[in-house]
Amino acid sequence: MFAVTAAGAAAAGVGSVLPLQAAAQTSANEKIGVCVVGIGGRGWGSHCKEWLNDPRTEIRYLCDPDSTKEAKCDQIAEKQGGARPKFVTDMREALDDAAVDVVSNASSNHWHALCGVWAMQANKHCYLEKPICHNVHEGRALVAAALKYNMCCQVGTQCRSNPSNINAVRFIHEGGIGEVKFARGLCYRRRKSIGPLGKYEVPKEVDYNLWSGPAPLTPPTRPRFHYDWHWQRMYGNGDLGNQGPHQTDIARWHLAIDRFPNSVITWGGRLGYDIENNDPNFFDAGDTGNIETTIYDYGDKCIVFETYGLDTPAVRGAKVGVISHGSKGYVVQSTYGYSAAFDLEGNKTEEFKGSGNHFGNFLDAVVADDPSLLNSDARCGHLSAGLSHIGNISYYLGEEDKISVADLTERVKRIKSLDDNVATLERIVEKTEKYGVDLDRTPFSIGPLLKFDPESETFIDNDEANAMLTRDYRAPFVVPKPKDV
Repeated sequence: MFAVTAAGAAAAGVGSVLPLQAAAQTSANEKIGVCVVGIGGRGWGSHCKEWLNDPRTEIRYLCDPDSTKEAKCDQIAEKQGGARPKFVTDMREALDDAAVDVVSNASSNHWHALCGVWAMQANKHCYLEKPICHNVHEGRALVAAALKYNMCCQVGTQCRSNPSNINAVRFIHEGGIGEVKFARGLCYRRRKSIGPLGKYEVPKEVDYNLWSGPAPLTPPTRPRFHYDWHWQRMYGNGDLGNQGPHQTDIARWHLAIDRFPNSVITWGGRLGYDIENNDPNFFDAGDTGNIETTIYDYGDKCIVFETYGLDTPAVRGAKVGVISHGSKGYVVQSTYGYSAAFDLEGNKTEEFKGSGNHFGNFLDAVVADDPSLLNSDARCGHLSAGLSHIGNISYYLGEEDKISVADLTERVKRIKSLDDNVATLERIVEKTEKYGVDLDRTPFSIGPLLKFDPESETFIDNDEANAMLTRDYRAPFVVPKPKDV
């Protein structure tokens, strides 16, 4: 597609980090044209920055339904030798332009999949932030589109390109900690209340029809319009779907799992914000869990993911990371660029360091016109995001099933798991009560144990759960079925 020698990229193979200079001999008129969609913190601070720093690319469009973001075009022009990108509020205008080769999406979660499908249908490669999709149906559609159009669809789970993780995975798979069957993902990230549930005005500079897109067109119910959509299920997926895809992706990688689980169950709640507001009747505008424990059973292997949004200490040195347990030791991934191995007594035996260039890996694949070079393709992203989605489905189906700690203890005892379910529950109860939450007045809830068919990617004998694998779309913002992409 591009007049760039890509032999080095092809030789590097999946999982390697190619020096950018190996494929950076483009002339000004051979630049890869980029459209960045979503000019918020991630879109501006990471996506635009990465494209500006890579000599192979030129940002030709910025797209955001918030018209104030057009001011960023002038800043980009200064960095691109005067080449000012066009600003549009509707991404379809950029997709119609042959000058765009790549679409880079850092918008809100509910827009990721449709943007990706539209981009690939328009013969554009795409880089989509995690989670790749808002629900399981959307992930399936992206996988189908990438295959049908033979386009590069990279997912923003950048740990896949970091030497620290690549080398830690190699160490695990070569038997460095023995037989590995269980991994615990953690998102211990403080998330304060997003304010009271209410009716709020749409910012006058926002085209709300375009911002809502595939979601229903309903008035905002949160005080802060931008960012806090993460904690409302109509648009976001909570921290299980925000941070979770990074850690569940690494957990799957550690355990060499390449499918959906046999079952899932989640227990937890959205708790503690009445204490912070000194109001026992305070009702937070968020409707995703801030405390969740999700258990994924794979038969001979198991992943547990813990979301905890109140103040809490680390577990084995990790607050946001993964702990994978083997018969001879364990590995802790505690930052994106650092992992360490320990023996069973807790003595550190190995360290793995280094951050890579995930955007660069994507461009290597684009230049070579070879999706197989991607470190995190659509299917990889779909499986990791999908774990978040099915975990949330269990939580949503059971959120009204409030339960005492004693009864919850009896319930978790019966859940098949390679974890000590009761010990995990006791640890979370202890710190939640220490924070001040009265679990008699505002108890946890527990969702149903949902059996899942990894082949069809649907729940077994549960129509209510299957209905939540997709959503009702608002024309013309409809994510097509995989067969119709």
